[in-house]
Amino acid sequence: MKLKSILYMALLAGTLLGGTISCTKLNEEFNSELEEGDASNVDAGGLLTTAYNSLNTPYQQEQRWVLQEISTDAAIAPTRGGDWDDNGMHRAIHLHTWNADNGYMNNTFVSLGTAIFNATNVLQFNPSAQQAAEARFLRALTMFDMLDLYGVVPLREGESFEDFRIAPDVLQPQAAMDYIIKELEEIISDLPENGPNAAYVANKNAARTLLMKVYLNRGTFLDRKAPTYPAEDMNKVISLAKEITASGKYTVSSSGKYFDNFAPDNDSKSTENIFTLFNKNGERGGNVDRTWNTIAHYNLNPGGWNGWCTLSDYYDKFSSGDERRGIYYDYPADTTSNRKKNYHRQNVGFFAGQQYNWTTNKPLMARNPSTAPLSFTPEVTIRTSGATLETAGIRPMKYAFDYAVTGQRNNDWVVFRYADVLLMQAEAILRGGTGSQAEALSLVNSIRTNRNVSAFSSLTLDNLLDERARELYWEGWRRQDLIRFGKFLEPWQEKEVSNDPKVLVFAIPSQQIAVNPNLIQNEGY
Repeated sequence: MKLKSILYMALLAGTLLGGTISCTKLNEEFNSELEEGDASNVDAGGLLTTAYNSLNTPYQQEQRWVLQEISTDAAIAPTRGGDWDDNGMHRAIHLHTWNADNGYMNNTFVSLGTAIFNATNVLQFNPSAQQAAEARFLRALTMFDMLDLYGVVPLREGESFEDFRIAPDVLQPQAAMDYIIKELEEIISDLPENGPNAAYVANKNAARTLLMKVYLNRGTFLDRKAPTYPAEDMNKVISLAKEITASGKYTVSSSGKYFDNFAPDNDSKSTENIFTLFNKNGERGGNVDRTWNTIAHYNLNPGGWNGWCTLSDYYDKFSSGDERRGIYYDYPADTTSNRKKNYHRQNVGFFAGQQYNWTTNKPLMARNPSTAPLSFTPEVTIRTSGATLETAGIRPMKYAFDYAVTGQRNNDWVVFRYADVLLMQAEAILRGGTGSQAEALSLVNSIRTNRNVSAFSSLTLDNLLDERARELYWEGWRRQDLIRFGKFLEPWQEKEVSNDPKVLVFAIPSQQIAVNPNLIQNEGY
């Protein structure tokens, strides 16, 4: 085996995804090494770890997450005076005014493309059957997200993987979904049976959940303006959900335990997590700190960058007793006086109103002016200034902060969760799959009753969408849900109505089109 696959990973991201670079002395040196290198000592397991780690940046409240959440009614990154301006990059995503030069468009495209490449690279080095299956799952997952966001999937495979001068193929929606489905069906027997305690390893139920998402969204990906939901696709969603339930590995978290799924020790206490991204202090992981840094005021503990928040209409979807809205959560990694001295101030969920010092239990003050109470207001505008500069917007903190360590926190990032499986199953029934209205209603109420909210008396697509908003807030699915339910082009707070369906997919970054002749810009950009 030649060393060429290793060396490709050192190339510029645009070259990696796009295909061609100019003929220079550097190219000659690369070509020489590609022919002479020996990869006999390369470990497929080490490359597999690299493939897993590739997901950290796009998923853990960063690039992919930003495109999926800040483009919706669930999240906003307001410009606060001179902070969080970034040449309007964040504002454009929420306002749906982005173009092909938006930095998030390119960074996400590159990160997902790199993850696809790294997963494919594992397959070049004689992996075991399970290693190959895990790598192919990771590739299928990132291909699914590339398709969701951009409507196409660039893929280096075969000759184009062996020769970086050949531009990668670009799969259109039908071909991309056929590829993903075939991959997942072929590998599922070689994946392990892991449950929530080892959800960070690709497993059979993770593959089933991804297949559910492909079938549920297939009609949308084929025609985002007028999606259809064929009964055979909905029945696939339902049968896969039943297989996951029949595995006996998952239950909806009991009352008071919702935040177990996001805790520093969620790998040992979650009953719902199907696939997660590994984070362990002193071992590996990364980027999970953004879940606090992006939202926390400087004077909170933990302190942060005082940035992103939710919108009041979204917050108002939650009833006052809904556990998901926020509680005091008792967990071992809380080493503050909030736990030790039984202050028991809310420490997870949506932070609204006056905030408190968890050492003294006294009200916190803002930084500037220091005489102003640190009280988060529901009202927020896309540009904030003046008295509410530091306090505008309710702040969601879904992952309980790991105070017990310094450095990398131990919370594994949740990608797939059992509650989502049940909600997708209910949706597939409502969209014409086999099953009764009563069955769909029971599935949703099995979640609601465990969240300390009253059961629905009936189930519609509208209240199901709202329930997905409550259950899966800030987990990276809101944009996909709004598009599938036909709501993404409607107005919401701090976004005027968008009648241009071009925004149902993001622009393919200009930088990528420049280096891959097989890429064609999406309609309207």
